[in-house]
Amino acid sequence: MELIILTGASRGLGRSMAERLLGADRLLLTISRRPDASLQALANARGAVLEQWALDLAHDIGAAARLEAWLRKQDPAAYQAATLINNAGLLGRVGPVQEADADTVAAALRVGLEAPALLSSAFLRATDRWGLPRKVLNISSGAGRRAIAGWSVYCAAKAGLDQLSRVMAEDEARRPNGAKVVSLAPGVIDTDMQAALRAADASGFPDLPRFREMKASGQLASADDAAVRVLAYLARPDFGANPVADVRDA
Repeated sequence: MELIILTGASRGLGRSMAERLLGADRLLLTISRRPDASLQALANARGAVLEQWALDLAHDIGAAARLEAWLRKQDPAAYQAATLINNAGLLGRVGPVQEADADTVAAALRVGLEAPALLSSAFLRATDRWGLPRKVLNISSGAGRRAIAGWSVYCAAKAGLDQLSRVMAEDEARRPNGAKVVSLAPGVIDTDMQAALRAADASGFPDLPRFREMKASGQLASADDAAVRVLAYLARPDFGANPVADVRDA
């Protein structure tokens, strides 16, 4: 059986990945703001093992400690592989940083960068002696690799996630049975976040016309199509060869 831990599984890309990860040969642990009854029903129909934790990563700083304690109670012999997917993200307020309140900035950085760092630390520490293949997949964004006016905090969080992944990959490469680590940009996806961007104030978001045009011209990938590409990348035999990657370059 494979163990997969997935954050941000309630909507968008995370929800689509959760659906595709449900299977009889896998234990899926999701960390989201609320449990999903329909996802549980799907798991029951497929004979899949699903555990859902209702935790808000923007506020709950105990998620990593809970994960580590849970992992230490697991029997490594029950698993053939273990993977952590840090998918949860928070856009925050679109516009110049001086117009963002402190709570919004802190929440976006906590979800986008602090939580992945803490959860990765807990995952790697708790599974260090498991003696099986381990992976950390961080869902990044092109916004972490180029500046977009009005997205200062989101861009900063994703850029930090990329650099965190690079350093984690270096560190794990020096360990016996080190985990493979990748920060992966999934492409531009038609999600609630994109809808929020298209409704943003153009005065603080000069790229607004381009994002509206991408929607109008059908350039946005569906969450399900993006999930297929992300999970295919996760399954690649060369996963980890490049710690910062983009599904569009695969």
